[in-house]
Amino acid sequence: MKFSEQWLREWVNPSITTDELESLLSLSGLEVDGVEKAAKDFSGVVVGEIISAEQHPNADKLQVCSVSDGTETFQVVCGAANARAGLKTGFAKVGAVLPGDFKIKKAKLRQVESFGMLCAEDELGISDDHGGIMELAADAPVGADLREYLNLDDTIIEVDLTPNRSDCLSLAGLAREVGVLTQTPVNVPEVAAVTATASETFPVELINSDACPRYMGRVIKGINPTATTPLWMVEKLRRSGVRAIDPVVDVTNFVLMELGQPMHAFDLAKLSGGIKVRLAEQDEALQLLDGSEVKLNADTLVIADHEKAVAMAGIMGGEQSKVTDETSDIFLECAFFEPISIAGRARSYGLHTDSSHRYERGVDFTLQARAMERATQLLLDIVGGEAGPVVEAVEESKLPVRNDVVLRAERLNQMLAMEMPAEKVEDILTRLGLQLTKEGDNWRAAVPSYRFDISIEADLIEEVARVYGYDNLPVKSPTMALGIEAQPEAIKPIRLIRQSLAARGYQEAITFSFIEPGLSKLFDPKNTPIALANPISADLSVMRTTLIAGLAKAVQYNQNRQQGRIRLFESGQCFIQQGEEMVQDPMVAVIATGSREPEGWTGDSQPMDFFDLKGDLEALLDDSGILAEVSFEPAQHPALHPGQTAQIVRNGEAIGFIGALHPSVQKELGLKGSVYVFEIKQSALQSGNVAKFDSLSKYPEVRRDLAFIIDENTPVAHLMAAVREKAGEWLKELRLFDVYQGKGVEEQRKSVALGLTWQHASRTLNDEEINSLVDQIVSAAQEQFGASLRS
Repeated sequence: MKFSEQWLREWVNPSITTDELESLLSLSGLEVDGVEKAAKDFSGVVVGEIISAEQHPNADKLQVCSVSDGTETFQVVCGAANARAGLKTGFAKVGAVLPGDFKIKKAKLRQVESFGMLCAEDELGISDDHGGIMELAADAPVGADLREYLNLDDTIIEVDLTPNRSDCLSLAGLAREVGVLTQTPVNVPEVAAVTATASETFPVELINSDACPRYMGRVIKGINPTATTPLWMVEKLRRSGVRAIDPVVDVTNFVLMELGQPMHAFDLAKLSGGIKVRLAEQDEALQLLDGSEVKLNADTLVIADHEKAVAMAGIMGGEQSKVTDETSDIFLECAFFEPISIAGRARSYGLHTDSSHRYERGVDFTLQARAMERATQLLLDIVGGEAGPVVEAVEESKLPVRNDVVLRAERLNQMLAMEMPAEKVEDILTRLGLQLTKEGDNWRAAVPSYRFDISIEADLIEEVARVYGYDNLPVKSPTMALGIEAQPEAIKPIRLIRQSLAARGYQEAITFSFIEPGLSKLFDPKNTPIALANPISADLSVMRTTLIAGLAKAVQYNQNRQQGRIRLFESGQCFIQQGEEMVQDPMVAVIATGSREPEGWTGDSQPMDFFDLKGDLEALLDDSGILAEVSFEPAQHPALHPGQTAQIVRNGEAIGFIGALHPSVQKELGLKGSVYVFEIKQSALQSGNVAKFDSLSKYPEVRRDLAFIIDENTPVAHLMAAVREKAGEWLKELRLFDVYQGKGVEEQRKSVALGLTWQHASRTLNDEEINSLVDQIVSAAQEQFGASLRS
């Protein structure tokens, strides 16, 4: 938002310098992005009038002009095509100094003397326009100093407003802000209602009142199409970064910059029937004012007559209905558009306009009537004509509602770390335009319609601090009694689980929660994945039901880049549809492939197997203190090898699975080597057991090794469970140290060797006690599994 300091000071004129004004705005949150002069430094340039302009005798593109400065006439050679008799322009007399320390001297051009220079705007540093010499108003006083006549001793300030401060996208808003910050009264120009002198109206209908709850229009007949925009308006627009076009357009732009209300004027003769505010039809064509033609989407709000769309609502008008030099009757309109209905629409067509910029952020929904009267009066003053009555279509129930906000004095003082006097708070909030009602130590504030950014108590606290001055607030270190929250020892934080896996050589991966439907079916055909309504791409269109799918794609990616030994883990949510509800289960998954040990001159280059991964899982379970409660049961899984798959069971409840990827799955993904995975519920790993201290026994251990011959299909875990049950309370350790099939063992049988260690806490165990326990173990193994001791 660019604005002229002179224009601002017409509204509010605090006793501060330009630098102080710049600093004040930046410190209050309206960051100043740039400051420049309205024109570069020059002197000796006056308003000159061309008395005559004749062809140069020795040059086709030059003219010899007689120029008056009000007292004398000078001969000046000029190359501008627009130099003509009667034109008033900038005349740099001999001795003048132009920007860049360029001094004007008497010269001779093609044997013709020239006493001065007729100036273009870019030569004076006023603008970049070099289309010809300046063209001043016909009533410009000849001989007047050009800097004084144009009020060029001005500063142009550009502020970079955050999206929440749409109320400052106008001179009125900025003046209101400066008045609050400097405690200076704001001189708001009086806008009186224009009395209708014509009876003609143009009907307005709100088809989509949700997006446009208020639309106002007025017919102005008999305007003067040859009128010109007054210099003061041209200059104010120029210094706001807006180019003057014609009086009607300039007035609407002026009101936009002054009050912040976008407006538009149509050529009444080019409209049919009446105005309809509606959504566009899909691919409805509209040629815009910038000459481009767009195919409108069905979600775009348009202003239409009874035959066609004539403007993109809140963005840009149409070429067919624009005001031209032949226009005599206009239809002036302004509206309030709901911000969401405009947000993003301009960008979807590659557009960004001053109107869309304001409507997207929010325009005061009570401002339209004031803007209509202001623009009407300016048009009548500049182009003449007769104004008809204002036609308004409004849906009051669809207009925004500004709810009151309560500010607690205690909360304010706590946040500001100081006791803010109640009188100061009330003064600040009142000057901001809020209407206050005292409620004990608190205030109830009625928020003005232009402050879209104030809706909660924190907003009011921010306003008080901002206006009071952040640099005036005390510097204090925060003090607060922070009690340490009790953390149950049995609940293991997920960070410790991650650390345990990282310590065992795994790297954490984070994959998308969205996967490709085919991948979901490959790894978990039992659960139908939840489809996304608006997916990023076809490859990421459903929610994952297992973490293994994403990790397998990560292995594929790494193997395709010559990575052989891969160990990854991930913790995250899986999303499973159960009836009408979506269940989100946190899971921990691991995938591994490649050699057992990292490459090295002492390393083992053997590939890893199922038991390597199972050992890592058991270590994880042991860290949580639940290994003794967990068993591994043979199972089937659609994505895993049928002979190398186990279900992880804790106290009779399935909490996960472990196994090798099925060869068909590996082939589908192009994975090399055997790939092993496990996935387990995160809650199972976190809900462990608290470690307890047991004193070390000073008495000797007793060990017995037993080798059982059992059926090859009997799970060793079942045998070990039976042995542990019969081994008694003194059993300290049960270890499997050998499994053998081959010579000396019958076919379809296997030898399982177990090492049992006993130790008593208070005495030495004798042989009779140990032998009795061994006999019980052997008998139980024989009864339950048909086992026999290997000789």
